[in-house]
Amino acid sequence: MSAAGRSLFVFGIYLLVLGIVVILVPNWLLGVLGIPATTDVWIRVVGVLVLVIGFYDLQAGRKNLNEVCLWSIIARPAVFLFFLAFVLLGLVKPIFIVFGAIDLIGAAWTLLALQTGV
Repeated sequence: MSAAGRSLFVFGIYLLVLGIVVILVPNWLLGVLGIPATTDVWIRVVGVLVLVIGFYDLQAGRKNLNEVCLWSIIARPAVFLFFLAFVLLGLVKPIFIVFGAIDLIGAAWTLLALQTGV
């Protein structure tokens, strides 16, 4: 597995774990994020989407699909920017910046790996 593939593979594992948490114990995560608990299905739907994206990242990393790595370098910082905007607008608590930062750091790791092979 290439260094860039490894970075995407690891990020895929993170997303798989996050997706499973959101599907199985959504209100625990909502509590951590300062969002009221819900019995609505929407949060579990989000978990499924996260799980699927994690699967794609895992497989793209495993197969060393550098084009997907490049796409993720563009997309993952957008998560950070949106979450930062949501915090600045007072829509969510600052803890969201942590989740956005994980995406940003992951994108930086993938970029560095593509550039240097590390």
